[in-house]
Formats: sequence, structure tokens, C-alpha cells
Amino acid sequence: MSFHKKNKQRLERRIHRIRNRQFSRCEKFRISVFRSLNHIYAQIIDDATSMTLLSFSSLNLNKNEKSGDKKSIAKMVGESLGKLAVEKSITDVFFDRGRFMYHGRVKALADGLREAGLKF
Repeated sequence: MSFHKKNKQRLERRIHRIRNRQFSRCEKFRISVFRSLNHIYAQIIDDATSMTLLSFSSLNLNKNEKSGDKKSIAKMVGESLGKLAVEKSITDVFFDRGRFMYHGRVKALADGLREAGLKF
């Protein structure tokens, strides 16, 4: 088995493991995270209706707010999405990190969400 195929299978197993945990908590909304090389994206999804309720990314930030390293930008994205969620009275969520490790920018985004008032 090639190295790339083995890594792809490992990522798929990780995604399914996280998603299977989520189905036991289907009464909560899910925060899905995607991290690219330059940007980070997060959206709040209602799995019961399969609809995206809110979304925010580093592309939505102003140029003044984009100063700093990628971790601080990810934290700002988390705080902004958290504020939008609290305005819509969403407080209890499930954090779906997907295939990304809970480290670095993903952790900074989660910290920003917690500081804004979300619980997970």
C-alpha cells in the first residue's frame, strides 16, 4: 500500500470517528472547521435539517483585523462566529474538527468560540 493511500485512509477513519461521536449528540448544532494553507473557515450546521445556520471565515475579516499571525486570525474568526451565534441564541454546540488535529489554528479558533460564550 502506498504512503499516500495509507494517509488518506487514516484521515477518513479520523473523520468517521469524530462524526460517529456527533450522532449521539444530535440535539446540538455542529461547528465544522476547515483549514487551508492561508485561511480558516467555520460554519454552524443543523444536522437535523441539514442546513448551514451561520458561517464565518478569515476572508470575512477587514484588512485591519488581518494583521498578525495565523493563530491570532483564527482566534478572531472564532470570536466573530461566536458573537454571531450568541446573537441568534445558539450557545450549546458540538465542535467538529474534521480531519484536522486539535492544535494550532484549530485550537485557537475553539478558544475564540469559548471566549465568545459558546459551550462545547
